[in-house]
Amino acid sequence: MSELQGIYAHLAELRSRIIRIVIALGIIITFMLTFKLAPVVVGGITLYYPTPEPLHNMAAQITNYMKETLVPQNVQLIQTAPGQAFYAQVYIAALVGLVVSMPIIVRELTSFIKPALSESEVHAVRSIALPAIALFVTGAIFAYLTVIPFMLDFLYQYGESSGLVTFLNVMDFVTFVLQFLLAFGVAFQLPLIMYAATASGITDVQFWRRNIRYAFVILVIVGAIVTPDGSGVTMWFISGPMIGLYVVGMFLLERRERNTRRLKSEDTPKNK
Repeated sequence: MSELQGIYAHLAELRSRIIRIVIALGIIITFMLTFKLAPVVVGGITLYYPTPEPLHNMAAQITNYMKETLVPQNVQLIQTAPGQAFYAQVYIAALVGLVVSMPIIVRELTSFIKPALSESEVHAVRSIALPAIALFVTGAIFAYLTVIPFMLDFLYQYGESSGLVTFLNVMDFVTFVLQFLLAFGVAFQLPLIMYAATASGITDVQFWRRNIRYAFVILVIVGAIVTPDGSGVTMWFISGPMIGLYVVGMFLLERRERNTRRLKSEDTPKNK
């Protein structure tokens, strides 16, 4: 009976922490869909402040910015059914909410599993939280600035070369962009995943070099699955960075192990 009570207590705690995460996400999403950023010039510097404007909200501003910076020339962004623009804004607000609330998510999940971890493990989890967020944002920015513009231009060149008027549905456009932002944000976690697996003892440092050929094949397959076309060109914009991240992570782990061994060898004569 006491074991069941313990399980119920853990479930109740998990439920409360999930509720906190959902509330944080809900607040950010609602804020994004209710307020817009209005410019104001202070001392020659343009600043932005939130002001209530449900129709021209922050998500709509982001959608307009994405249209101006990503949609190729001669491609018309359209809405083909009622509510598509609104749903697109909800998707954008949800992604922004996920990124902004990431510190809260990490804190709640870390606090939940803290009783099952040692102090060093808790410290390790907290220490990688900030790099994980930074890597996610870096991956998303990389995708936005390099991969997505090239892929859209590349895929729509065929229509332009055929003299066709190309229309792009706003939902297809937003889901396409968010798909790659999330994919690259997660892909850029690869060195951190390698570090966590090695530090926890699941693998050793040599594991990554021993299996490098298999890793490259898997990463190429992942790139082929994620990309929407079968040209074999765009997939390298995903597989290439992931392979580079794998190699960087492998070298960093090997360097860390060499430094650890060197420090141990330097300390051994002193202990004697």
